[in-house]
Amino acid sequence: MLENYLPVVVFIVLGIAFGVGPMLIGYLLGPSKPDAEKNSQFECGFPVFDDSRMHFNVRYYLVAILFILFDLEVAFVFPWAVVQSELGWFGFVGMSIFLFLLVVGFIFEWKNGALEWE
Repeated sequence: MLENYLPVVVFIVLGIAFGVGPMLIGYLLGPSKPDAEKNSQFECGFPVFDDSRMHFNVRYYLVAILFILFDLEVAFVFPWAVVQSELGWFGFVGMSIFLFLLVVGFIFEWKNGALEWE
């Protein structure tokens, strides 16, 4: 009975080893000479000028929604295209409705000015 769980245990051990192993090797063998320049913020290339809890423009979120719309479109259109001949008219109409809803979302984003960045 317990031999059935051996592949699961091996998989978990290998997953942990591949996840923690490189970080541990980097920590143990990597150079560690911190100074003020290395410990500073470097995301944008200039020092922080405001609080991290500042308000973002709503256009940032509209662009994120636009990305999700087209990401979903690609994620669903490719598998549909592979089996499109087997689905027939039902699959065609279903995908047409789905693409219509995505186009409506795109038009909504366009009218709200998400594609015009200032």
